[in-house]
Amino acid sequence: MSLSISLAPADQPLYKDSTKPIDARVNDLITRMTLEEKVAQLQAVWLKRQELETDAGVFTPAKAKDILGSGIGQIARPAENKAPVSPNKTPEQTIAFVNAAQRWLIENTRLGIPVIFHEEALHGHAGRDATSFPQAIAMASTWDTQLVESIYKVSAQEIRRRGGTQALTPILDVARDPRWGRIEETMGEDPYLVAALGVAGVKGFQGDELGRIGPDRVIATLKHLAGHGEPVGGLNTAPAPVGERLLREVFLFPFEAAVKLGGARSVMASYNEIDGVPSHANGKLLNDILRGEWGFEGALVSDYFAIKELVTRHQLSDSLEDAALLALNAGVDVEMPDGETFPLLVQAVNDGKLGEAVIDQAVARVLHEKFLLGLFENPYTDPAGAEAFIGNDQHRQLAQQAAEKAMVLLKNDNNLLPLDSRKVKSIALIGPHVDEVLLGGYSDVPEHAVSILQGLQEYLGEDINIRHEKGTLLTMNAWDQGADSVAANSFSKERWHTDEVVLATSKDTAGMIKKAVAAAKKSDVAIVVVGDNEATSREAWAETHLGDRTSLELVGEQQALVDAVLATGKPTVVLLINGRPLSISKIAREAPAIIEGWYLGQETGHAVARVLFGDVNPGGKLPVSIPRSVGHIPAYYNHKPSAKRGYAFTETSALYPFGHGLSYTQFTYSDLKVNKASAKAGDVVDISLTLTNSGTRDGDEVVQLYIRDPIASLTRPVKELKGFQRVHVKAKDSVKVTFSLAVNQLGFYDQHMRYVVEPGKVELMLGSSSGDIRLNSEFTIVGKTVDVSSNKAYLSLSTVSQP
Repeated sequence: MSLSISLAPADQPLYKDSTKPIDARVNDLITRMTLEEKVAQLQAVWLKRQELETDAGVFTPAKAKDILGSGIGQIARPAENKAPVSPNKTPEQTIAFVNAAQRWLIENTRLGIPVIFHEEALHGHAGRDATSFPQAIAMASTWDTQLVESIYKVSAQEIRRRGGTQALTPILDVARDPRWGRIEETMGEDPYLVAALGVAGVKGFQGDELGRIGPDRVIATLKHLAGHGEPVGGLNTAPAPVGERLLREVFLFPFEAAVKLGGARSVMASYNEIDGVPSHANGKLLNDILRGEWGFEGALVSDYFAIKELVTRHQLSDSLEDAALLALNAGVDVEMPDGETFPLLVQAVNDGKLGEAVIDQAVARVLHEKFLLGLFENPYTDPAGAEAFIGNDQHRQLAQQAAEKAMVLLKNDNNLLPLDSRKVKSIALIGPHVDEVLLGGYSDVPEHAVSILQGLQEYLGEDINIRHEKGTLLTMNAWDQGADSVAANSFSKERWHTDEVVLATSKDTAGMIKKAVAAAKKSDVAIVVVGDNEATSREAWAETHLGDRTSLELVGEQQALVDAVLATGKPTVVLLINGRPLSISKIAREAPAIIEGWYLGQETGHAVARVLFGDVNPGGKLPVSIPRSVGHIPAYYNHKPSAKRGYAFTETSALYPFGHGLSYTQFTYSDLKVNKASAKAGDVVDISLTLTNSGTRDGDEVVQLYIRDPIASLTRPVKELKGFQRVHVKAKDSVKVTFSLAVNQLGFYDQHMRYVVEPGKVELMLGSSSGDIRLNSEFTIVGKTVDVSSNKAYLSLSTVSQP
């Protein structure tokens, strides 16, 4: 909700006339701006923002003239307080700061240009009291585009209600190396899945109407362009070892879809380089492809400190002015989080090194977004009702639904799950973090959070005895030892932000496994919760703050803990709470039931209880392949035919394949029909099947459509996802699922880098995962090879009906 200002028509310059077209208003405003005012619009403030507020987070104008005197493009993360580990601003405090800063800019700068406030919102607004949804990789496990759109709609609304206008989300990196600490922030390894969920995310943030952002929505920022998800060695910001064809077909595809289908208004360049060219200096990527080929019209922002890193990390120059020129000429419009290099553009223009027209072009893009947001008419945020709206009961319910839909049942021997509360009288709940909530990276402290222990206690009441033991510890920083100064529900934030991580030793955990075993022996069933925490795998944003790993094994004594509990012979459920795929080969062999939960958000405990005891039938599917060991990387399913000859003494296949996920019921696939035996470029082929829930419980199944091009002029993957649909089917009922597959979705880049559709046979595979194909068919593309670059198709349509 925003508050408006108005001027009498006679007092208004054209750029303040809301009846005029945005382009006319932008052009009018630029003609009135000085060079210094233009360059100020290409900068943000974040570290300098701390000089604009008191220790209590209240805006102070003392240094505003020095920092904001010429205006500013963006102010970063206004919901934060000065110290990143201190309690951040409440919604009310954030709104007060945002309004005061905005008022100062409008009333004290020459042209009164309002500012954009950007926030992080990877899995909900990373702001105090905001709703914290499951981490992005868990959202992807739902395979539910409508749910993802709803999550990001709520995230946008909560950001906008406290004054934010841009979200630095969604992340569309295709993640192909699980050693990379940022894999939890992604939506998995497949370009089609990431694209479908990414388009839904953009619509959630910005709304369905292209070219318009409503008063309760924000600008979506696609990141990180490009190749960020497969760094050399799994090391964050390392070079991406990909050629142009792989770059376009895998890593660029989700961004292209989100720009063309979702209308994304902002894109962030990535830290990495491709073939020697860092993304922030890659004019072919940012200008030629993003803007030229895809028609992107929004503002392109830098990642934090990335332009400076053209000097300090990539060593393209020893001059910050050169770095600024490289980035601006490559297509970067805004330097974030603070202006370190772009202020030097003023002197570069004065020295004749840069034409002012290049500055004007970038400024026009920035101003266009401010007009599009309606900030010139409605710059202020109404505080009324914001505290009650943020984190409200409906948002909590959505967070719980998302957590329930995200869980992936990896194994369930002898139908151990769901547990029967009428038969189970005692439970051993074991795990280092079962009494707190692990939220994952880019989190703040939600108003409401439920641990697994609390969730089970509330669900089971006093009739079932819960014996709780930690069993082991992962890390030994202050927040792991219950420091009085740290609130329990802020541990996730503390772990993720701290630089030094202290791993627990056997001395720290002495006797803990023994206590866990004793609890298991006294109980009817054991639930062992293991995995990671926010300190053991995370974004490595500096050499002093690392998070990438050389191992995919469980940290510390967790494997020994699971072994000891399994040795008791008690029925045991292993629940994984983590942000990255873990190589749990021994657990996969020996544990009777395994659930992959990822980081499930603030409603973790409620969701886990309902899945364990059968109120919810799990229907999540893996958005990544889980490798057998770190030596099996790369493990992604859509590899080339020559990639898997075999290893000596071990299998090459994934421990659990992409798309895998079991259910408490059983589904059968039948009656596959393809409406065309042959088709040409531009045609659509309808593929239908009957899905039957042959079990005794209602449940969800994700029907997955894969294709293979068996003979082509260039090598093609062994499988490619081209459609999916999550379907709820009642016990003993059947539904008809139809995919409308555009032939132009089957194109690829030929030897001349043209996007073409070639004639030949197309194999169709439909099933429950990439490794569980239930039905097969084919059709033939006829005619000549056709360049369809100007008529690409991205996502198939799917419908569900009665058979």
